[in-house]
Amino acid sequence: MRIERLRIEAVSTLTRCGTPYTHYRRERAVPAQPSSDIAIRAALVGELTRIGIAAAEAIRRSHWQSEGVRTKADASPVTAADEAAEAVIRDGLTRLDPALPIISEERAEREPAKLSGRSFFLVDPLDGTREFIAGRDEYTVNIGLVSDGAPVLGVVAAPALGLVWRGVVGGGAERLEFAAGRTSQPQAIRTRVRPERGLRVMASRSHLDARTQAYVDGLPRAKLVRCGSSVKFCRLAEGSADLYPRFAPTRDWDIAAGHAVLAAAGGGVAAPDGTALAYGTPQLRIPAFLAWGDRAGRPGGH
Repeated sequence: MRIERLRIEAVSTLTRCGTPYTHYRRERAVPAQPSSDIAIRAALVGELTRIGIAAAEAIRRSHWQSEGVRTKADASPVTAADEAAEAVIRDGLTRLDPALPIISEERAEREPAKLSGRSFFLVDPLDGTREFIAGRDEYTVNIGLVSDGAPVLGVVAAPALGLVWRGVVGGGAERLEFAAGRTSQPQAIRTRVRPERGLRVMASRSHLDARTQAYVDGLPRAKLVRCGSSVKFCRLAEGSADLYPRFAPTRDWDIAAGHAVLAAAGGGVAAPDGTALAYGTPQLRIPAFLAWGDRAGRPGGH
């Protein structure tokens, strides 16, 4: 299915696999980049939810232990589960629109990323591989869509938790459960107002650097919660945490989907100095960021 210009007819709403769809008629038109129309992106995020869940199932079915763990050039681990999930996602996204670029972690290791046009997908098929190998449940499937350098929608699926968080920037965020081929009805989620005391701060389990630790230590009465993968963004998005600082570098595909979910839920992500993050640079690298749920948590807001 190619992503085409759609004419929205706000006549009825259908439910498909727990996903609201606005009824529309497909125009026979020249294929285009994803529209900025929120309703169209809401339909697209439903398709990405199904792809994310299929990738989660591929991870669950994989026999990665028999093939062992390979170490990539950047010293990070990769397993057959990572590669199985990537194959499912690339196939699904290509069916949506074969012309839209897909930048994924495992493919980027093998060949330089090729960006063209204003929009592209950013994919981490198994975010938190170290946690996955260790038997923890803090790993995710990340699928984000970037347009004009900023994430506009994202899906984060947590296979071991049976949860999906998803959001369309400007159109809200949701959480749903999945198990045994079934998905629950989505529930709207929203960031919470920053509490007067008991600030809950998320941090990486595997990449907590000295600068990030010093930042957390400077927050009064903050509770540090260490966790792997994009689950950290999702805890902010659903209102169970307040801040997520990271002053160590990361890659675009690690955070684009979580960034979109959090922004859709009312939060935000920016560089420590408050400037917007730049996605799609030649290095596909984010030097540092601060993610917040409430406006009081914005850079300089503490």
